[in-house]
Amino acid sequence: MNISTNKVAVIGSGSWATALSKMLLENVGQINWFFRKKETVERFKKLKSNPRYLQSVEFDLDRIQFYTNINKITSESDILVLAVPSAFLPGILEKVKSDLRHKYILSGIKGIVSEENLLMVEYLNKHFNVPFENMGVIAGPCHAEEVALEKLSYLTLAGLDESKAANFARLVNCNYIFTSVSDDIWGTEYTSVIKNIIAIGAGIAHGLRYGDNFHAVLVSNAIREIKRFVDTVHPINRDIKDSAYLGDLMVTVYSQFSRNRMFGTMIGKGYSVKNAILDMDMVAEGYYASKSIYEINKKYGVSMPISEAVYRILYENASPKREVERLTKKLT
Repeated sequence: MNISTNKVAVIGSGSWATALSKMLLENVGQINWFFRKKETVERFKKLKSNPRYLQSVEFDLDRIQFYTNINKITSESDILVLAVPSAFLPGILEKVKSDLRHKYILSGIKGIVSEENLLMVEYLNKHFNVPFENMGVIAGPCHAEEVALEKLSYLTLAGLDESKAANFARLVNCNYIFTSVSDDIWGTEYTSVIKNIIAIGAGIAHGLRYGDNFHAVLVSNAIREIKRFVDTVHPINRDIKDSAYLGDLMVTVYSQFSRNRMFGTMIGKGYSVKNAILDMDMVAEGYYASKSIYEINKKYGVSMPISEAVYRILYENASPKREVERLTKKLT
């Protein structure tokens, strides 16, 4: 596919959408950018930055075409980069009337459509008939806050058509973003979902005052848990130690910027799930993912003690202290 670099659309207005827009504008003359609220666009134009996220990043407004009409931006763009919370995606895309089958669509969501327990690529294939070859996954390890600071970061672009993934990789590659390409859209996307659940578990343990030694054991068990699951769901030859898997897990578990770890820490310190959600300014994708992965795994029966412990704490009102104590006896 011959990618037209002046028809790239970013769908979303959060921190990751802002970081992706910053990366793209290193190489692309102009981007199309979708916001749900007109007032947010007006404030953006006054400040020359996103009024809510990564405010330190200043944008050249002449290089951004703002949209609040999802149907218009999708019909006028060749490449769509999805960067909205997974829970909001169906509500946003339900208004799309344009044909998405020939677009190249990348998921930067790192979540799952919980109503149907579908990955982003599966959701788009089922509801919009987008061929899997016309989709890609943007995998970390990469936090938006470090992109804003232009700290060296790495992205993996996964796609069944590796030439299309490589073309997009060139659009975000710059002096502070290194990119690589993979053909494992299912493994990278499932990893990006499960690592958020693990990060909540790590946060719960941190809130309960477990130390670095325990967290190291938790992570080493977690990557094996992820491997068991992705190898069962989509068995291909993959190296789970690659940065798109192990690296993405580690940064989400350990980073000060990890909203899932922060959410878990609040639970571990005694917050109710409801109050933790209300106090978070951003969506912790792992909360929704926990239930979805639990439901999906009923079919596969993979041993996932960490994910299951998090599920019981979040959805069955299990005691965080007792669940983590039980978990410690299952880790090696």
